Amino acid sequence: MKKILSCLLALFLFLGSAACAETASVPEKDLLILYTSDVHCGIEDNWGYAGVCAVKQALSESYDVLLVDDGDHYQGAASGTLSDGEAIMDIMNSVGYDVVIPGNHDFDYGVDNLLNLVSKANYEYVCCNFFREGKQVFPSWTVREVGTHKVGFVGVTTPQTLISCNPNNFQNEQGEYICDFLADASGEKLCAAIQKAVDEVTAEGVDYVILLAHLGNDDECRPFTYADVIAKTTGITAVLDGHSHDTDQVVMKNKNGEDVVRSACGTKLANIGSLTITRDGKVSSALYPWHVTGFSAQTLMGLQNAARTMIDKVMEEMNKITSRVVGKTPVDLTITDPTARKDDGSLVRIIRQAETNLADLVTDAYLAHSGGADCVMINGGGIRQTIKAGDITLGDLLAVQPFNNSLALVQVTGQQLLDALEWGVHVLPGEFGGFPHVAGMTYEVDSSIPTPCLEDDTGAMAQIIQGKERRIRNVLIGGKPLEPEKTYKLCGVNFTLLSGGDGYSMFKDAKVLMKDIVLDNQALIEYLQSLDEATIAEKYSNPYGEGRIVSVNPAK
Repeated sequence: MKKILSCLLALFLFLGSAACAETASVPEKDLLILYTSDVHCGIEDNWGYAGVCAVKQALSESYDVLLVDDGDHYQGAASGTLSDGEAIMDIMNSVGYDVVIPGNHDFDYGVDNLLNLVSKANYEYVCCNFFREGKQVFPSWTVREVGTHKVGFVGVTTPQTLISCNPNNFQNEQGEYICDFLADASGEKLCAAIQKAVDEVTAEGVDYVILLAHLGNDDECRPFTYADVIAKTTGITAVLDGHSHDTDQVVMKNKNGEDVVRSACGTKLANIGSLTITRDGKVSSALYPWHVTGFSAQTLMGLQNAARTMIDKVMEEMNKITSRVVGKTPVDLTITDPTARKDDGSLVRIIRQAETNLADLVTDAYLAHSGGADCVMINGGGIRQTIKAGDITLGDLLAVQPFNNSLALVQVTGQQLLDALEWGVHVLPGEFGGFPHVAGMTYEVDSSIPTPCLEDDTGAMAQIIQGKERRIRNVLIGGKPLEPEKTYKLCGVNFTLLSGGDGYSMFKDAKVLMKDIVLDNQALIEYLQSLDEATIAEKYSNPYGEGRIVSVNPAK
């Protein structure tokens, strides 16, 4: 089995995409930095953590190996939700990670919960831009020595964490922010903190400086993307990046015109990322992709290691709870395009930029539990996983909505609704976690029009420029044209309506009619149980939804 794994590793390395830059170090043995990112509780998906453990062990025979992670590991499925991330921490301890950074969703169970997990972790957290009550929470950098290599790791988490995670997690009882990720309109504060950390760790005499980043490359991430950071800094050898779930392998110039490698490895352990620094001084990134659809490495190879033992223990406990069947669907309820594929063959996520049948189902479930709402609006980023045709388990629904948000009902004006919809589509044609899915409401959007929305330093909506043409048009509530001066009862989740999540600042002073109506996933469970298969097939068979959101003259 070990020989088979070694052969597979060689094949994956040959097939992996790569980017290279020259360095001057000539060590005795090549250095290999393996990394994972955005696993989102995919403990048995694709490679799975048992596969990561096996790969690390196999490659350690030929390389000096370090293993790191770029965040968003504790949230995304029942194993995280039901344990507040502790089960994932136990598994990562068994794999043998060296250095880790927090992703935005690692704060979903609260800052104190994350700090509790950090205290129990065998791996070290670094992050140069997370402050609480004016004090930096994690070290900015750390140094690891393996073989003849001395490597500095600097950590950074997207400043948009303040709005992409529940803002309440970063506020005191008075609703005042006590946490800071160094967000500003220019991105200069973030880059200054990164440069300071790079200079400090370089002074320790390290051979290389690796930036572990949860920044991404999406339009919504600007001015905090990896490209923004590389262009404004010096001294970074390579950036191992996450957050956008992309797999781009890039070389770009830093502030001094020097090459910097940037690598990302997607999500759910579909790839294990690697950064190799060879004995002749070359730096290259590559991906070890898992090519076998329908099987994990753990299952196909019968892997037995410390990670597999811990996974089996975790899953035995979780399965007792999550295997209960709570519904059935004759069609796939999707967050992805059923026909389009990326260059690497993976599915294209559309839930953050277009209507889907799963989004329609979720919003309908909320409307049914809303206590008399006129309409529902929720953020696409809160719908995380496709439900395949067949039996639906509790675990499936927890994976769809892993945040345990509560439903809320607020009174808003038609103008506030118009402003909210305008903000929700401001990133189109790019992805935005706050993309607005609706029930009891329909709207048209013209993304060829430049957005009139302006952001504040936290990434929330500051204002909509008066007199500038808007993207949103023809909004109907209950089949009737929206009236800006009229008041409406709007249902959604507390994340956006009460906490300003995803930058929805226009609801700050809205009158709260009901809060904590029911948990989001509980509403979905009960709604599904009220539907028979014929009703689901009739109402939700079109993966692109039933036309609640119409794109007019879309931008390319």
